[in-house]
Amino acid sequence: MATILDGKALAKSVESDLLARVEALKQKTGRTPILATILVGDDPASATYVRMKGNACRRVGMDSIRVEMPEQTTTDELLAKIDELNANPDVHGILLQHPVPSQIDERACFDRISLSKDVDGVTCLGFGRMAMGEPAYGSCTPQGIMHLLNDYGIELQGKHAVVVGRSAILGKPMAMMLLNANCTVTICHSRTQNLPEHVASADIVVGAVGVPELIKKDWIKPGAIVVDAGFHPTDEGGCGDIELDGIDAIASAYTPVPGGVGPMTINTLIRQTVEAAEKEAGL
Repeated sequence: MATILDGKALAKSVESDLLARVEALKQKTGRTPILATILVGDDPASATYVRMKGNACRRVGMDSIRVEMPEQTTTDELLAKIDELNANPDVHGILLQHPVPSQIDERACFDRISLSKDVDGVTCLGFGRMAMGEPAYGSCTPQGIMHLLNDYGIELQGKHAVVVGRSAILGKPMAMMLLNANCTVTICHSRTQNLPEHVASADIVVGAVGVPELIKKDWIKPGAIVVDAGFHPTDEGGCGDIELDGIDAIASAYTPVPGGVGPMTINTLIRQTVEAAEKEAGL
């Protein structure tokens, strides 16, 4: 029977630890760690994500500053707001909710976030440092996956990992993190030829392509570790990028959808904000 990599349970356990760490920070410094979230426009899904992140802050005793800007905000106006938060000593982490309206240069705005406050792991500098094995906050979903694999004692060294997807905040950083953990890594994507053959060779499969059940369970070799980073709402509750029905008879371990990777993303954001506050306090 396959091990279920339960991100929901791990996130809850980590929150208990973070609650104690935040309390220790308050006792030592008299200050509360603060995450600033920036929401531009009125996309309902983005508003929901920002609210969930605020709730997660409260659960561990942190504060959050919610910055809401109108749909017609310009790049310069957003850059000015980021500069203001960078300069605010009470703010330990900055999150710019993706996506921003089309008239804004999103990459320029991400890269304006100070490295020390880039707790969402979205800057080019942060990605480069992480890839080179230097200190940086990892992009939250792949970093959350690494926490999950490590917590369950999944052996990574020498294993062949196949990452299906190459986005800047998931596929690419995931591949670099696995490479840094001494995996041999293959990156596949929507234009990869013979995708089933690549997946069939994997000891670890990461679905990060954003297409519902693109990766079929028949492609996966017996005993593989299956990590599904996708989520697509359905009438039954949701599915991922990997066909998971019956996967427990094939894989040695897998992340369920929902309840696997998803909870680890916000959990990692909060964890990295606490780390930023500890670093700033010299702890």
